[in-house]
Amino acid sequence: MLLIDIDACVGCGLCEANCAFDAIHVVDGIAEVNENCTLCGSCVDSCDAGALKIEGKEKEEGDGLAAWSGIWVYAEYRHGRVAPVTFELLGVGRKLADTKQVPLSAVLFTDQAGEVPDQLISYGADQVYVVENPALAEFTDDAYGNALEDLARQYKPEVILAGATAIGRSFIPRVATSLKTGLTADCTQLDIQVEDGALLQTRPAFGGNIMATIACPNTRPQMATVRPLVMKANIPDPTRKGKIISCKVSQDRLGSRVMVRNFVALEGDQVNLNEADIVISGGRGMDGDKGFKLLSELAHQLDGAVAASRAAVDSGWIPYPHQVGQTGKTVSPKVYIACGISGAIQHLVGMQSADTIIAINRDPHAPIFDVATYGVVGDVFEILPKLIDKIKQARSS
Repeated sequence: MLLIDIDACVGCGLCEANCAFDAIHVVDGIAEVNENCTLCGSCVDSCDAGALKIEGKEKEEGDGLAAWSGIWVYAEYRHGRVAPVTFELLGVGRKLADTKQVPLSAVLFTDQAGEVPDQLISYGADQVYVVENPALAEFTDDAYGNALEDLARQYKPEVILAGATAIGRSFIPRVATSLKTGLTADCTQLDIQVEDGALLQTRPAFGGNIMATIACPNTRPQMATVRPLVMKANIPDPTRKGKIISCKVSQDRLGSRVMVRNFVALEGDQVNLNEADIVISGGRGMDGDKGFKLLSELAHQLDGAVAASRAAVDSGWIPYPHQVGQTGKTVSPKVYIACGISGAIQHLVGMQSADTIIAINRDPHAPIFDVATYGVVGDVFEILPKLIDKIKQARSS
């Protein structure tokens, strides 16, 4: 509750000016609050007179933090398939949980769990919270958001991680808002701060020009969505043992304002860079369609896939589904061959987790060489034809 000391209030209007929710106004020289207030605290921070106070905030931000413990991973599961990003999150979650010496838990919402909880345990979860209900057969923001909020309030995890997928990006912000906590979206790195055990969440900022590391010191849970394919999943161990916890959520909390009528799988010629072991990518240095024909021929010889930087896509040399980077896809192949790509940070965040990076560029100072496993300085139009010939000779022999 927001308390206003009318004796201390000077009617300066700073609280009104700093409220993003139109929840506080100065009337007859005294601040008044309405039902729009979210207790965000902006007005309290801006009040030089000390006339505003949020009742109970000190307790919530002090001893209350100690009540939250454990690492949670939202296990995205739809139409009989666990999203691969779930296993990646269990990989990084395992490291975070071991560092903090707390349990790693997965949270599963479904109409029929089957063997999925055991699969999640094999990938590193110590326990799995399962909510089985026919209302959860199809994803809706309302039902999934309410269910995760209710479980978080009941079990109080210190950290909640989810994939930055269409589903994660849709309902996880709603949960963070309901729990009145922070959320860092599209993270590419997670770590634990040594001093206080806080979660350090790193993500591209300012259009990808810098990497920002964000912490959430005053509220719990600490929440983050993580881009697919930037973390490594652990090798599953079918012999691992864990605890499966069946949970109930009130039926009225599983209602939704949205009704899913049907699910239709996308058909057609789709570029699935995510599953390619070898990706050959071109940038501005490919100089047009002729350059990408070379890349296509190399990809054909290596049974790989063709990708591109944003500069190449914006130039119209290749369609958008091939774009890798902050505004495109994230890939993690065994081999990534970057041809004529300078290595802007926006592109690097989409491919730097590849096992082996081979860069070909005529600029010896190109940033791409800073992340490359092997670098070749030279003209791609001289190097690629020779490389293709060598591969053809090797395959024919």
